[in-house]
Amino acid sequence: MTKLDGRRIADEGLHGWAYLLGGLQTRLRTPDFATGLAIVGAIGAAAEEMNHHPDLDLRYGHVDVRLSSHDVGGVTERDIRLAHAISAIAAEAGVTPDCTGSVRLELALDSPAYGVIQPFWGAVLAAEAKGDDVNDPDSPLPLVWFQESGSEEPRQRWHLDVWVDPSQVQPRIAAALAAGGTLVTDEYAPSYWVLADAEGNKVCLCTWQERDNAVDG
Repeated sequence: MTKLDGRRIADEGLHGWAYLLGGLQTRLRTPDFATGLAIVGAIGAAAEEMNHHPDLDLRYGHVDVRLSSHDVGGVTERDIRLAHAISAIAAEAGVTPDCTGSVRLELALDSPAYGVIQPFWGAVLAAEAKGDDVNDPDSPLPLVWFQESGSEEPRQRWHLDVWVDPSQVQPRIAAALAAGGTLVTDEYAPSYWVLADAEGNKVCLCTWQERDNAVDG
């Protein structure tokens, strides 16, 4: 099964779904818990029939769905088919897929010698330190990744990478600026934008777009 890139996924016209960090995500907002539970049951039946299973998070008022093909580390045609099936299930329940609340969070630590500190973060998070990352795919904690930096003080240490659908970038930038933030740079847009709060703490607002040509956020 071939892994699909962001452009190919966008061409599928999956309304209300976002492609975030190797997976398709949506939020199904439900009027009550019983409706959410019924939707989860219907999704489970469809997933069993396709032998391809999503990650589901059932809450009062919504169901979060994430689809990914773990054997290839990304989105494939089987995820597209299941997303279409889930959208149909939602429509039958009177629910519309909505990606405005769909987000993935990564924590980035900039360090001149991250190999020295990476084992520490793996230990305290009880996660595997591998490559540039510390990650436990079965944990709800965000992935932690490391980026080489200079050693001059003061310097950036922690920053957040917030992954959103491209349609959500400008509304979030506008809200951040209205809340007292600044746009540090859009040099790497549309892959990511760097923003900072009033104290200079930075965040990268990231999308799937043009990732092949972008440096890390």
